[in-house]
Amino acid sequence: MVRYRRNFAPAGTFFFTVTLNDRRSSVLVDHVAALRTAFRTAREKKHFTVEAIVILPDHLHTVMTLPPDDADFSDRWRQIKSHFTRSVVAAGLPVSANHRGEYALWQRRFWEHTIRNERDFERCVDYIHYNPVKHGLVSSATEWPHSSLHRYIRDGILTPDWGSSGSPDNGDFGERKD
Repeated sequence: MVRYRRNFAPAGTFFFTVTLNDRRSSVLVDHVAALRTAFRTAREKKHFTVEAIVILPDHLHTVMTLPPDDADFSDRWRQIKSHFTRSVVAAGLPVSANHRGEYALWQRRFWEHTIRNERDFERCVDYIHYNPVKHGLVSSATEWPHSSLHRYIRDGILTPDWGSSGSPDNGDFGERKD
């Protein structure tokens, strides 16, 4: 059995990838309002700050910061996933159950990376904002509606042409070249 090692750091900032079981699904963007509600509901129970986020059809990426004296990001993800799943099932989405009777909408685990410094933070946020272009969903990052990029532009942190094909920001965010 694989043993996952998580870095539970109070007040830490983390990059997460959370994925649906069915990688062909579009349920996250089809029900984006329910996902936003799930985030708000979880945040009301256990505070966290979403530094950056992109919601794609079958997965999402986010950078999240936890409050001081709290390192429990796993429970936050459990709450978000659970609330969203209950919401879409109540709305009539047919979701199968696994052998334990649990809804099988999400992959059981998530990928997590502890942000180490400001450069690492910037690289992860850039990766998040460019991800819809990387997946071929849009030709310019600003075309994707489900992204915190729009907040970054509104706040003057990034320019309106950031992440477009003609932009100097071409999406090379330190990923391995296979």
